[in-house]
Amino acid sequence: MKTNFKLSNSRTLAYTLGATALLAASYAMVRSKTRQVERAHPPDGNFVIIDGVRLHYLSKGHGPTVVLLHGNGTPAEDFRNAGLLDQLAQEHHVIAFNRPGYGYSDRPRTTVWTPDAQAQLLAAALAQLGIQRAVVLAHSWGAMVALALARQQPALVSGLVLAAGYYYPSVRLDVLTGTPALPVLGDVMRYTVSPLVGRLMWPLVVKRAFSPNPVPASFRRYPKWMSLRPGQLRAEAAETALMIPAAAMLKKHYPELRMPVEIIAGEDDKISATGHNAQRLHEDIAHSGLTVLPGTGHMVQHVAPHVLVQAVERVLRASEAEALAGLGHDGWRPVTARPAGHEHPAAR
Repeated sequence: MKTNFKLSNSRTLAYTLGATALLAASYAMVRSKTRQVERAHPPDGNFVIIDGVRLHYLSKGHGPTVVLLHGNGTPAEDFRNAGLLDQLAQEHHVIAFNRPGYGYSDRPRTTVWTPDAQAQLLAAALAQLGIQRAVVLAHSWGAMVALALARQQPALVSGLVLAAGYYYPSVRLDVLTGTPALPVLGDVMRYTVSPLVGRLMWPLVVKRAFSPNPVPASFRRYPKWMSLRPGQLRAEAAETALMIPAAAMLKKHYPELRMPVEIIAGEDDKISATGHNAQRLHEDIAHSGLTVLPGTGHMVQHVAPHVLVQAVERVLRASEAEALAGLGHDGWRPVTARPAGHEHPAAR
């Protein structure tokens, strides 16, 4: 009995030492990769500090202001890599924010960063930057932040362009991947195992996001380890866990919106099902326009950036016509609204 007990203790000790060594090696690799990618890609653009929270943003161009809000997984730089930022900046003043926890923006743990909380922070940031009116173009998870901002600040948001957004609760298995956002256990995982697992899964995750489209060169140049850093992994995991409750809280407010709204979606989106999300939102916002892109997945900013640029122009024209007519948002009626599922000519 004593011999068996000693053998059991020896095995337990060996397993413990082995696990500790594995975690230590993982930590060293993650730390090295994080330092490498941050040295190779230091922050450009500018910072604004709101109530002690430092937000990083890119700014380019002159003209009417367009604010870009990214989704979950990639930062504001994704809009630049897709060419969308430069296309819009030809005739507009473009501000692309890194939302809390992404890129080089802070994400304090003292706040639960719901869409409403992020909208409040962004409204304060825009006020500090002297922006009084802006069209907001948002992709994926960022679309919920844009909707919250429009509800909170209708005088600030002159119009919305919502691309591949998630708007209504649904059964999603990916909410189970929110472990890296947990205190203690999550901290251990995101500094050791989670980034390495994420690196192994990266090709499959990216392929699914773009499917049925091939992954373009515009995305392949993105440094994947920027998204696998421990701090950004926490933001991504927290937002994944928040998806369903955030959509449940927001959905009752959609019919209240009165500003011009353009909804863009890929017909074959495997991340945010178009029928459940974009088409339902189009029905709830009766004056909205809907463009469904055939043969297109979730990453519409890379596949069809020109469609988003055209949507911004439609929203701006509608907002300017409203202002010239002396009408508030209640007086606007769309001329570009289309039946759900109808293909916009620009997408052909």
